[in-house]
Amino acid sequence: MIGVGVIGYGYWGPNLVRNFAENSAMAVVGVCDLSPQRLALVQNRYPAVQVTSDYKALLANPKIDAIAISTPVSSHFDLAMQALRAGKHILVEKPLARTSAQVLTLIEEAERRQLVLMVDHTFVYTGAVRKIAETIQSGAMGELLYYDSMRINLGLFQHDVDVIWDLAVHDLAIMQYILPDWPTAITATGMTHVSGGVENVAYITAFYPHNLIAHINVNWLSPVKVRRTLIAGTKQMIVYDDVEVSEKIKIYDRGITVTNTPEDDYKVLVSYRTGDMRSPKLDSTEALAAEAHHFVECIEQGKRPITDGHAALQVVRALEAATVSMRERGRLVELPAESLEASIA
Repeated sequence: MIGVGVIGYGYWGPNLVRNFAENSAMAVVGVCDLSPQRLALVQNRYPAVQVTSDYKALLANPKIDAIAISTPVSSHFDLAMQALRAGKHILVEKPLARTSAQVLTLIEEAERRQLVLMVDHTFVYTGAVRKIAETIQSGAMGELLYYDSMRINLGLFQHDVDVIWDLAVHDLAIMQYILPDWPTAITATGMTHVSGGVENVAYITAFYPHNLIAHINVNWLSPVKVRRTLIAGTKQMIVYDDVEVSEKIKIYDRGITVTNTPEDDYKVLVSYRTGDMRSPKLDSTEALAAEAHHFVECIEQGKRPITDGHAALQVVRALEAATVSMRERGRLVELPAESLEASIA
């Protein structure tokens, strides 16, 4: 039985606690939050769980093997480092830290102490994203052409991160998991519409090897909630709509074939293929439940998490590049070569 402590019971913390409590291999030992009202909610729903406003009480508790951190991004690094130094395995809400340097420090500390370091890239554990990865890896889509995502809604405005670090991080994590390569360069533009606030609308373009391109539109000021992604290959195309209840993925047997005619080297023929559409059956397990199971598995078996520190490092480096580009009105920012090597490895 893995004893778990959760730091932060605000927006995402309750979901973590619920899934940990429902996992037969885990026991929620304690929950920390600065709000007495939030702690009262924990106490009412989970009477056996210890509550505290001092996170150090969780770090010092010998019954706690792992710590889940669900606090503002600015606090992630310090809390995660203290948890690792206390000998605890950690699961940290996305993004893992504010800078790639901080992520590298956490990776080194976790590896030195032989502890599990896992980041909560939740969408990677959904049945939909795993099915997309399976389809791409099978080669059924042919050569990949583009990834195009719209992730917009009205709110929630964040105080310590902009819309890229809040919403685009999801797509970058999905891209890191399903695509065979990692971007070589990124451009981004964005705008702030609230005085003294952070960017609430942004557009990111990521350039990949082999003519693959990705585009992400994130927005806190949309009148409707849209979570739609198009992924195109030369043989098949996928529409992934996370708002859909029953058919989140639709795979279209459609694509193009480009040929050069021998008669004229400058003449290119594009033929279009239109076939059937199918919506495959997906694993309906809640993403956080699958993630909790994987976390336990990694702790007990010494396995490397799917969303480990190295996956988080690639995502944070992309977020940093997008931030630099956005501040400079769309300047192309190259990503470090080691990101590509980590992706391939």
